[in-house]
Amino acid sequence: MKHGTNTLHVAFIFLFSVLHDLFTCVIPVLHSTPPPPLIFQQVIFHYRSSLCDGTVLDDSRTMGGRSKPMELILGKKFKLAVWERVIATMREGEVADFTCDVKHTALYPLVSQSLRNISAGKDPLEGQRHCCGIAQIHSHHSLGHCDLDQLQANPQPLVFTLELMEVLTPGSFRLDIWAMTDEEKLEVVPQIHVEGNALYKKGDVKEAAEKYHNAIACLKNLQMKERPGDECWIKLDLMITPLMLNYCQCQMVQGQYYEVLDHCSSIISKYEDNMKAYFKRAKAHAAVWNETEARADFAKVVELDPSLGLSVAKELRAMEERIRSKEKEEKGRYKSLFSYDSNALATATTG
Repeated sequence: MKHGTNTLHVAFIFLFSVLHDLFTCVIPVLHSTPPPPLIFQQVIFHYRSSLCDGTVLDDSRTMGGRSKPMELILGKKFKLAVWERVIATMREGEVADFTCDVKHTALYPLVSQSLRNISAGKDPLEGQRHCCGIAQIHSHHSLGHCDLDQLQANPQPLVFTLELMEVLTPGSFRLDIWAMTDEEKLEVVPQIHVEGNALYKKGDVKEAAEKYHNAIACLKNLQMKERPGDECWIKLDLMITPLMLNYCQCQMVQGQYYEVLDHCSSIISKYEDNMKAYFKRAKAHAAVWNETEARADFAKVVELDPSLGLSVAKELRAMEERIRSKEKEEKGRYKSLFSYDSNALATATTG
């Protein structure tokens, strides 16, 4: 275990009570004096969640193929309350293991699902039913991960290895989406949109995509609280659409063509006159050699906006040139293959 320079090098187990709830948590004593209260401050930390037999469930240093620490606002009623309680016992730079009883880890499968969704670039609440956490636990609804389904069916104590990286004071950071009120989410979306546009213009496409994705997540979180098709739901969806198109543009630049096809098709299924969605989908079809589909979408673009005829013609010429190039390359490859087969046959015959 790592300790800060001012820590008391003592390690023993103690039980403590918080908010009248005595919970069993194995906690190493790291300090001769307790850390200052961190209420409403943002803590940035790495975590590793394991079963008591050492089986690792999640690791923020490897999840999604990258290292991304957790950001948490203390006092904002995070779904996994025990993390707030134990992180408050630590100082910056420290690493500690916390073994927590089942009654404090029951909601971990849902938290883990959200964290995994985030690392995969999905909506944090994707796959979760619109009900409270306890109701979801007892609904026997699959979380989409075998290990989480097993943990949900058979809750057990968990070991959380936390490394506190940084503590930020209120006002020096932007709240995470989950920590915002509905009003704060609506207010922050235009700002995130502008930040994404600025990053894209600078050529920081990956960072811009993350901004657009965060703004979309804000709005989708609000949309989940509305009935599909209702006025508020539609209003939010109309706000999501331009952000999604911007996100698709970023993914197009990064070569994620099939993701672009999925998102644009989803938009078109709701808004059949969305020219931009057709245009981006046409270009994505062209990129993955779907010539027929690309031509159909390009034709729809011109139908919806005749002024784009020249732009569409340029895209069609580029697609046709790529197709000719590919056919020529394949013809040369087959010619070489047949030539090799003929030579091999001649050698076998004369031999």
